[in-house]
Amino acid sequence: MSWIDEIAVDEADGKLAGIYDDLVEKRGKVANILKVHSLNPAAMQGHLDLYMTLMFGKSGLSRLEREAIAVVVSANNDCDYCVNHHLESLRRYLDDEETLNLLATADGLETLEPRLSNVVRHAEKLTTAPGAMTESDLGELRAEGLSDRDILDLTLITAYFNFVNRIAMGLGVEFSEQEMRGYLDD
Repeated sequence: MSWIDEIAVDEADGKLAGIYDDLVEKRGKVANILKVHSLNPAAMQGHLDLYMTLMFGKSGLSRLEREAIAVVVSANNDCDYCVNHHLESLRRYLDDEETLNLLATADGLETLEPRLSNVVRHAEKLTTAPGAMTESDLGELRAEGLSDRDILDLTLITAYFNFVNRIAMGLGVEFSEQEMRGYLDD
């Protein structure tokens, strides 16, 4: 649910019904962040294609790193919807409550293992102070073994979650325990 009209899964037809059907088949259900796009199926499809490429496509960034970026960016933007959704996903890759809490609060990130720390602190800086980014910021990532492609993916994922956080917060996309659970495994 959100602050704007949405077309329910069982009321959709045409292109929207096809997108919904594909989501249910591949992911088990349709997330509220996608339902909010239902009035513009072409935008929903573009959003979904970008999400699947960035979060599940081939990359030198692990799924854990990608979900950690999502959580840290969303925590910095105070986007409860995305923090909760992606923290739930991150639990599939990380069984350490202390680290999960650090990521969910975007606090103490410098205490994480070096590669993850550098990745999420870079995402945090790009989110909170994009004008302060310098070429030297990339050197720290390269020192941790990230390739230029990995750095591109990190930047794209960070930008994507800044975009999505604003959709969720700007349209009042709601989440609940039930809505966060039940997605098919990655």
